[in-house]
Amino acid sequence: MKKIKCLGVWMDHANAHLFGFPDEESDLHGIHSDFTNREKRESLHKGELHMHHKEQQEQRKYYESIAAIASDYDKVLLFGPTDAKSELHNLIKDKPELAEIKIEVVQSDNITENQKRAFVREHFSN
Repeated sequence: MKKIKCLGVWMDHANAHLFGFPDEESDLHGIHSDFTNREKRESLHKGELHMHHKEQQEQRKYYESIAAIASDYDKVLLFGPTDAKSELHNLIKDKPELAEIKIEVVQSDNITENQKRAFVREHFSN
């Protein structure tokens, strides 16, 4: 019988923290959006429309990098305080190659690393 691989992703629009389950040792790391305040200021000098396009491109790259990691898992829990988790969920569900992944989206607050790890462990243990 195949071992089910689970991934918990706490995220907002700038940072994502990934937690593997049950093999927690292998996956604790973070991904960060490249659209920093500095880039925002530089893009804004070229015009608001330019800044908006740049932000969309960087957000898409950020979501794609998370989706690439999620593609190796059977179940994915997306949680966090912003709509970023729903945006990523929409991107993943539109990709036929990721259709087999069972994805759950849950609202949560800003919490500590230990609370995030416990949240993932509790979610997948049930």
